[in-house]
Amino acid sequence: MFYEFRTYTCAPGKLPAVLKRFETATLALFDKYGIRRVTPVFTVAVGEDNMQLKYVLQWESHEERDRAWAAFRADPAWHKALAESDKDGVAVVRIANELLAAAIPLAG
Repeated sequence: MFYEFRTYTCAPGKLPAVLKRFETATLALFDKYGIRRVTPVFTVAVGEDNMQLKYVLQWESHEERDRAWAAFRADPAWHKALAESDKDGVAVVRIANELLAAAIPLAG
């Protein structure tokens, strides 16, 4: 098992459009394709990177991750949601992801 920490950097003024896309389409597609989110979707409350959102996914294997992301990206509903959030210009200018292994698991 491993975790994927994802950070989306939004274009100025576009964070609300990306949050709306997550609420209305992305999270349902995550459920559809077995993409397990293990944290809320966070925004930066204090700090300079206030155009970012972040979340963590959990995966059983790299093969599972590859299959799920491929299916997600091929879904017409995803393409429609992306086009809607980008209709006035690209909303997300950078996606960073880190694949993490738990070094010290949570207690209890």
